[in-house]
Amino acid sequence: MLVSPSKNIGITMATLLERITVNPKQCGGRPCIRGMRIRVSDVLDLFAAGLSAEQILEEMPDLEMDDLKAALTYAARRLNHPVLVA
Repeated sequence: MLVSPSKNIGITMATLLERITVNPKQCGGRPCIRGMRIRVSDVLDLFAAGLSAEQILEEMPDLEMDDLKAALTYAARRLNHPVLVA
């Protein structure tokens, strides 16, 4: 059975997003990576500061490359919402 590239990407993104957890009793309910106390915003801040993925992984050895991809995917999905004009 052949799988179109777009479907394969969708499955990958869904799998990545499973790495993002939200627990009201942890980090004020902010999205975190795999239940750790590393917030998605922490990862995004490091990217914004100019660190490469490799540098972030050195800085936070508990993270994996897929965690970084998950943080970016999560942020992109959260920002991609329709804007209604009245």
